Amino acid sequence: MSSESISQSISIVHPIRLSHGKNAEVWDENGKRYIDFVGGIGVLNLGHCHPRVVAAIQQQATRLTHYAFNAAPHGPYVEFMERLARFMPLSYPVSGMLTNSGAEAAENALKIVRGATGRTAVIAFDGGFHGRTLATLNLNGKVAPYKQKIGVLPGPVYHLPYPSADNGVTCEEALKAMDRLFSVEIDVAEVACFIVEPVQGEAGFLALDVEFARALRRFCDQQGILLIADEIQSGFGRTGQRFAFTRLGIEPDLVLLGKSIGGGVPLGAVVGRKALLDNLPKGGLGGTYSGNPIACAAALATLDEMSDLNLQTWGERQEQAIVSRYQRWQAERLTPYLGRLTGVGAMRGIELVKADGSPAPEQLSALLSAARDAGLLLMPSGKSRHIVRLLAPLTIEPQVLEEGLDILEDCLARLA
Repeated sequence: MSSESISQSISIVHPIRLSHGKNAEVWDENGKRYIDFVGGIGVLNLGHCHPRVVAAIQQQATRLTHYAFNAAPHGPYVEFMERLARFMPLSYPVSGMLTNSGAEAAENALKIVRGATGRTAVIAFDGGFHGRTLATLNLNGKVAPYKQKIGVLPGPVYHLPYPSADNGVTCEEALKAMDRLFSVEIDVAEVACFIVEPVQGEAGFLALDVEFARALRRFCDQQGILLIADEIQSGFGRTGQRFAFTRLGIEPDLVLLGKSIGGGVPLGAVVGRKALLDNLPKGGLGGTYSGNPIACAAALATLDEMSDLNLQTWGERQEQAIVSRYQRWQAERLTPYLGRLTGVGAMRGIELVKADGSPAPEQLSALLSAARDAGLLLMPSGKSRHIVRLLAPLTIEPQVLEEGLDILEDCLARLA
């Protein structure tokens, strides 16, 4: 389904051409229906073409399609930022800026922490993913394919093991590695920030160790280092809560937002402590399209749907369906390739491994193909592309969710 007019450096997971979608279902140009467990890679927590989001887009498009906020402010930007500040589960005064994407949010966060601390070094984590722009590439805890053939990247950036029950790295091991880093590699006084995903997305939905998160927060406070939580994929209800950092019992200094923030329309944000967001000179932050009126209207409609009750109900329903299926598959020994169930809440991954416990990417590739043929779209993840990440819309109808899990079950059972 590729075209010579499109860069061949773009990798396509599913070689089909989509026509339209509704909630958790999409159709290709031949009229074939698929249940969507990809959700635009975490963008569609409210599903395809949510009526409230569509109505907001249509209404705004008749009033003002664009104005650069830094040239002349417009209502949707102001209203959304006020609503977003109240939506953030943070105890301190919140300020922020809108961007076009999660990667752009990460880039701006790096500028903000440099301006606030006068330091340049960043500590990120193995397996992390923060974007495809030049500075965010160096934050990513994986070389292939993102850093290949690119050369020297902006820095300095250092990486630590990511402690999680989902990958077997303990809090003690991560803290020991951190002690070594500051003993051997870099003076702690040069570090501006740590950047961490409360649940790693690209790595296979690995949930951060709670004890480590709290130890990291204490360490940052002691050393004058800022803590950035990347909630681009885990935010806006993906785990059944507004944001995943709340389960860790910590407050980050900055939070990166994107993906499901705009109900399918490109939008991102950096939010956090007001003093940090205000520290750069006038004009130091901004952007031509950042906070486009149509995107802000879609984001306002998205927030209207994301009440705590809705998020909890949707998250618990999806979590229970996935966990109960997985436990049955495990008890019945559905396939010898069934590994761990990763993640938290409705943000879940299913690991495929061989008999010796090593990753099984060939089987995952076969699973993606078989499921697609049967009408289910899945997304790979993990360092070895051996973990299926389940990103069905939170609003998926229960019967459609069960139908999708039925297809997944059948395809898993037929793995050879």
